[in-house]
Amino acid sequence: MTMAITGCTSVPVKEAGTLTSYSNLSPPRGTFTKKRLYVDGPQLARIKTVRIVPTTFSLNAASRIRSVADRALVSNVLDRALCVALSDKYQMVPASEPADLTVRSVVADIVPTNKAMAGVATVVSVGTGFVLPISVPRLPLGLGGLAVEAEAVNSNGLQSAAMLWARGANSIQNNPRVSEVGDAYGLATKFADEFSRILIAGKEPKGLNISIPSRQRMQSWLGGKPKYAACDAFGRAPGLIGVVASKYGAPPQWTEKRPYALATR
Repeated sequence: MTMAITGCTSVPVKEAGTLTSYSNLSPPRGTFTKKRLYVDGPQLARIKTVRIVPTTFSLNAASRIRSVADRALVSNVLDRALCVALSDKYQMVPASEPADLTVRSVVADIVPTNKAMAGVATVVSVGTGFVLPISVPRLPLGLGGLAVEAEAVNSNGLQSAAMLWARGANSIQNNPRVSEVGDAYGLATKFADEFSRILIAGKEPKGLNISIPSRQRMQSWLGGKPKYAACDAFGRAPGLIGVVASKYGAPPQWTEKRPYALATR
């Protein structure tokens, strides 16, 4: 009932069978964002260099999104957000080079966005914005969702952190975009923000993140050169053009600046 009232898709956490261990994960918790978590702070305190293995899809998740380009879009934005965020603390190196820590993520499940309903929701939200002081919330129909499992292992293959994470789009926070992965694209960034905060802090942060973004993160968000060249493997962010496009329901494919072949290998 709560989900229906607030206009939110419920997505459960799901194991994809790719983590080195699930035994240390906490019990499931959370309402809108659900997760199971493990983090070894002392291990992470010794880390200097990090590499990101391009995100893949489980067989179950891949069967829900037939388009290879759409799947790669989600993978790519997730990895880019992780790389830029982790650059605040660690030296990021290419996936082909050795590092103190290796981060790998797998999309365990995905709920496609209903493109037709996203189009209708965009027309309603944008249209009311011209005649009312504020636009009405997104129609709570055809919302998408995302479930991810990820871990960070040290150079000896020992698990330093792991998380199962799941979240559905909601009517307030997620703009409708006319794409099957419109919601998953935005949610992938939210996952990356949460997991990167854990890896940087060496523990689960409490409360909302109200810190001011670093200069390098703002520069990358605006589409500028990232702090480390390794992050360029995931392209540059659309910046302000992407924000405007999302406001009017444009598919994220329209504003991404590179092909996503890397993430589909």
